[in-house]
Parts: sequence; C-alpha cells; structure tokens
Amino acid sequence: MRRGLGFRWLFFFTGLLVLGLGVALTIKGKRFGVGSWDVLHVGLFKQLGLSIGLWSIIMGILIVASASIGLRKWPQIGTFANLASVGLFIDFFNWLIPDPHSFVLEFITFILGVMLLAIGCGIYISADLGAGPRDTLMLLLSEKLNWSITFARTLMEIAVAVIGFLLSGPIGVGTVIIAFALGPIIQVSLRYSRKFLHSKIGKESQAAH
Repeated sequence: MRRGLGFRWLFFFTGLLVLGLGVALTIKGKRFGVGSWDVLHVGLFKQLGLSIGLWSIIMGILIVASASIGLRKWPQIGTFANLASVGLFIDFFNWLIPDPHSFVLEFITFILGVMLLAIGCGIYISADLGAGPRDTLMLLLSEKLNWSITFARTLMEIAVAVIGFLLSGPIGVGTVIIAFALGPIIQVSLRYSRKFLHSKIGKESQAAH
C-alpha cells in the first residue's frame, strides 16, 4: 500500500516537473504567444514585478481559496502541492534555459513546450492526488452555474487571456494552438500514464505478498 502511494507521489511530482518545464519553454517561445493563464502571469509580472512563477502560485492560492468556499469542501493535499511546486519549477527552468535567438529555435522551443506541458498534465493527473487550481475553478463554474465542463473551461480561458492581454501579456497564434492541442495530448498521456502506473502498483503489490 505504501509503495503504491509512493509511486503515485512520484508520478505526481514528475508530472509537475515536466509541466513546469513545458510552461517555461512556451514562455521562452513567447513570440508565438503562451497559454491563457501564462498570458495573465506574464502580464502581472510586467505590471507589478515579482516573478512569473510567483504569480502562478499567488493566483493558484486565490483560486483554491475561492473554490473551497464555493464548493464547501477542503481541497486534496495534491492541490496545495500542485500550486506550490509548479511555480517553483517554472522559475527554475526559466532561469536555467537560455533564450532562443532565432525564429526557428523559438518555434521549436514553443512546440516542445506545448507537448511537454500536456504530457506533464497527463502524468500528474494519473496519480489522482488532487486537481490543480485551474481545474478546480473550472469545476466550480460548472457546478454553480450549471454549465458544461467544455463551456466553463473555454469561457474561463478566453476571459483570462483577455485580462492578461490588457496587462501586456504575450498573446498570439500559439495561445490558440495551446487551447486546441492540449486536450488531445493530455488524453493520450493520461491513458498511457495510468496504464504504466497501474502496472507498477500491481507489481509492487505482488512483491509485497
């Protein structure tokens, strides 16, 4: 049992690490635009300082607090680990990775970032240890306003991107690419991550007996 939980936490933090790397790479390729939430984070950074990763954490805390009040239940521990870790990973990789100095390199950096972002989401979600702050907000909107998940998510992404753009955040064709590409890649990543995780947990359970 403990080993199974250990594997789940390993998947959880590995996924968040990959996700943070993906976000940092999309920010490095900001010529093409970044995801809606990162448009907002970059815009807040430009207007108010601090750091992009820290704004990710601050917004995550505000979302979790609001969603907890709205849903009237405490979030899972993985939600807190998510909002704290992702911002730190983003800042670390943003510092570590050099800026691309050509159109081609920036494009490759951006596409790789989108893929890793989605793959990381699939890996961490497969651990089933708590939804991230943005997913929690999506569920709150859907439940309280009786909206479909698709409509709640789409409206949320558009609203956040517009606010971020007004704060001088980078927006472009890449923002649209992210909005439409993430879902299919996450679905594939989640399916294979769950299959691999379950096979590992199964093997460990047999070894324990």
